[in-house]
Amino acid sequence: MAYQAPVRDILFNIQHLSSWGDVTALDAYEGIDSDDAAAALEGLGRFCAEVISPLSVVGDETGARFDGERVIQPDAYKAAYDQFVEMGWQSLSHPADFGGMGLPKAVGAAATEILNAADMSFGLCPLLTDGAVEALLLSGSDDQKQRYLEPMIAGRWTGTMNLTEPQAGSDLGRVRTKAEPKGDGTYAVSGTKIFITYGEHDLSENIIHLVLARTPGAPEGPKGLSLFIVPKFFVEEDGTLGARNGVKCVSIEHKLGVRASPTAVLDYDGATGFLVGEENRGLEYMFVMMTAARFAVGVQGIAISDRAYQHALAYAADRVQSRPVDGSTRDAVAIIAHPDVRRLLMRMRALTEGGRALAMATAGWLDLSHHGTGEQARLAHDMAEFLVPMVKGYCTERSLEVTSTGVQIHGGMGFIEETGVAQFYRDARILPIYEGTTAIQANDLLGRKIMRDKGETARIFAGLVADTEMALAAGSAKAQAIGARLSEARAGYEDCLDWMLDTAPQNPNAAFASAVPFLMLSGNLAVAWQLGRSALAAEAELAKGEDAAFMTQKIDTALFYAQNILADCAAERARVLGGSASVMDAVLTV
Repeated sequence: MAYQAPVRDILFNIQHLSSWGDVTALDAYEGIDSDDAAAALEGLGRFCAEVISPLSVVGDETGARFDGERVIQPDAYKAAYDQFVEMGWQSLSHPADFGGMGLPKAVGAAATEILNAADMSFGLCPLLTDGAVEALLLSGSDDQKQRYLEPMIAGRWTGTMNLTEPQAGSDLGRVRTKAEPKGDGTYAVSGTKIFITYGEHDLSENIIHLVLARTPGAPEGPKGLSLFIVPKFFVEEDGTLGARNGVKCVSIEHKLGVRASPTAVLDYDGATGFLVGEENRGLEYMFVMMTAARFAVGVQGIAISDRAYQHALAYAADRVQSRPVDGSTRDAVAIIAHPDVRRLLMRMRALTEGGRALAMATAGWLDLSHHGTGEQARLAHDMAEFLVPMVKGYCTERSLEVTSTGVQIHGGMGFIEETGVAQFYRDARILPIYEGTTAIQANDLLGRKIMRDKGETARIFAGLVADTEMALAAGSAKAQAIGARLSEARAGYEDCLDWMLDTAPQNPNAAFASAVPFLMLSGNLAVAWQLGRSALAAEAELAKGEDAAFMTQKIDTALFYAQNILADCAAERARVLGGSASVMDAVLTV
């Protein structure tokens, strides 16, 4: 079935959950209003439904090919990418100073969801370019910004991030790629990088690689890394493209999913690199791109979940099988009438809409962090950093459940490739792995976010959840039921937070053995919090007589989540508080 962008739900989340009023009051977004967001997303939704969605099957069946020199995409990809560039979709949330449309990050996140739901293989290319643009905006020199940003924001050039090496997966301290000064302000970059998404392709005019490498005499470990721009083709002073640089693709990977997204092995042989910022601060600069990419991968989890839900819902409404269990008719009915299929569909919907709600709220804090001032910016920065690991970790892990459930609803036909739902399951499997595994997100949440400020931001988060509980307690019976479950989950979260703060300094192995369950508990609570806020907003809209059917669905989704998914927090609490010893004491033998 054709993909349809959920623009109505996205706009509801932007308006009510993304701090839209505060964000559009910022100088950076002067003159932007909700009509601008709606027009952009409705246009992108039509484009993705008509042009990008049909690529999904083609890309999965054909994939990217490497002929020994070039990476070749399926023919339809080049035509679609040319239209993508011509219509300016890469530029949505980037600054007008460099040719962007200048829309808030919530709109950019929504665009990422729509594009990746239509076809994740296609969407990965703009996703990486967005991250490279973010890094150069914050860390690049004025000359670098002028030279590279406008064509990247236009989509004529694409961007990559080059971290991983054969001997250094997630352990960046083991990076060996070298950058030797050439005496003219440039560096000769030599080494091998692997798992480089869209590291070579035939869609754009140029590829701008951001590469971590080590200069002579640099400190050992990650503190000795520097960041370099290594363009595929040199860029002349007038902006035209010059000779080919010394970087080439030597192979691409054969993968379980996202097969039309080329994952390249790149060889740098004395390639000319241009230092970004200062030497030995590369990881600091790259974290800007990594944060953007991790957030975007979390949004990919929401995207593939929505695609799977749309398929499952349509199939369940059409597939006639068995009489109803209540005996209301002797005739077989569509399986959407059967209680357990309804439960599965509601779980898919609640996880998808809940993830979207959390992502939209986080996007608002990211904007306030980047463009706000004073206490507003400080709090927004802390909250955004705190929530990004949850968006990435929780939403990608849940995408595996949602896409698997989509297969289940299709029954035996779900196991058959022709229905398309197996592809969603395969494509989703990379999401909890790349841009930092779920364990890395959990370690980041515990080590860099919670322990660094001794739980201050974590307690602010809990306080904001408690505020929502109070507001729900003053609402309808459904709102009160949501608030009661939210309160129970928050209490369990605070128990685990106290345990983590007490345990990590004395017994880090025990604390980090429980880090993933703690991340999943935290993410679950954060999603329920945002769905609680959405229920309050929907009740307010209902009171005004606005769109009763839609608003009622929003309340029902929040209630289902609170009663059926938020309940998982109790299990995660038990794992955190009582599961680490059995992890560390177990004997593992080969």
